[in-house]
Amino acid sequence: MDSTMQALPPESTEKPKQKPAQVIKAAVIGTVVEYYDFGMYGYMATMIGAQFFVAHDPAAALLGTFAAFAVAFFLRVPGGIFFGHMGDKYGRKKALSWTILLMVAATVLMGLLPSYATLGVWATILLVLCRCLQGFAAGGELAGANAFVAESAPAKWRATQTSLVNTGTYLGSLIASLVALGVNTMFTSEQVMEWAWRVPFLLSLPIGIIGVIIRNKMEDTPQFAELEEKGEIAKLPIKELLRTSKLNLIKIIGLGALITGGYYIASVYAATYLQTVGGLSARVAFLSTSLALVLGVITLPIAGYCADKFGRKIVLGTGSACALILGMPMFMLMSSGVAWQATIAQSTLFICVSIVNGASYVAYVEMLKASVRYSGLALGNNITNMFLGGTAPFIATLLISVTGNTMAPAGYFVFCALLTLVTVFFVKETKGIELQGD
Repeated sequence: MDSTMQALPPESTEKPKQKPAQVIKAAVIGTVVEYYDFGMYGYMATMIGAQFFVAHDPAAALLGTFAAFAVAFFLRVPGGIFFGHMGDKYGRKKALSWTILLMVAATVLMGLLPSYATLGVWATILLVLCRCLQGFAAGGELAGANAFVAESAPAKWRATQTSLVNTGTYLGSLIASLVALGVNTMFTSEQVMEWAWRVPFLLSLPIGIIGVIIRNKMEDTPQFAELEEKGEIAKLPIKELLRTSKLNLIKIIGLGALITGGYYIASVYAATYLQTVGGLSARVAFLSTSLALVLGVITLPIAGYCADKFGRKIVLGTGSACALILGMPMFMLMSSGVAWQATIAQSTLFICVSIVNGASYVAYVEMLKASVRYSGLALGNNITNMFLGGTAPFIATLLISVTGNTMAPAGYFVFCALLTLVTVFFVKETKGIELQGD
């Protein structure tokens, strides 16, 4: 027989691995859309207050708007449990497709709702329901995107690639702030109040469609496919998580203190602090916050690379220790009334947060086994967000009111840094390990 006719090895039926760039793109674009949608509500708070709450009392209207903002954070926990269950039982891809669909639907509906003048209190109720749906969807996004990327990444680049996912949160917030600024620049205040405030919400539709299409083209992660093949998918992932990984869940909650509470203090609240305590203009405060977000986007992948190069613990410890040491002096500069000092101070605090953020999610992923990974990431992150993140601006304001000390918010920031730093000592180094199976 001709040697060329000898039996050839059977063709492999295994699907080719997805390219890392495709995986990262699918994760990041969804995260950008989610955090654009989630953040836009806060940036348009004044207009929303006038349109959907008691119009003759601006203070009450704004208070109602921010109350609805906070409610969304409490919905993140049940959202995280729901999507964690879906992601661990039916696949990361399916859960991530639904988070983006629900978020976009809620945001577009906000842009279409009749105002209080047209529908009365029902307009307010519908707005709050849309905001609750946003919070529910956000509860499953970041955890799923990080699990999706981490389970597809090579061990030596896992921290770098997951850190790129988290740049999507900053980019989404930054784009939202720039779109809000653009609308308020292009249109008169009367036009904005009458109809143009709806434009940023409606822009979510085309962006979201692109995100859904990109995600639907992806295959699920190799590790989830292996769980399916071996029949090792947990019947009730949240129950399995609490049975086997309670200690790791507590560590995730502790590590997340600075990247939730510290994040909202150094960005959302800092923009208000620069104006109310520092006496700076809204324009300066906006530019300072935008610069901080840009520097955060740059810092995240650098921190991820360092976590791959030197280890997770040294990056987590360095970032939280710097935040602990610099928290008080940077707030002193932010309250100085000198624009350039305040801008440098805010950016410094935000960079500290971003250093920790760059190594945090990869550490979470490596603590959890595959069958409960999505659930563990979502529950841990959302518990920290609920107690330390969404409440941070309110607590910081309350601290000043109760103590009369304008430096009190620095204490909250330092507390978050200390909680993360202490937790670092109880975390094992996981650099370069293979992800846990079941």
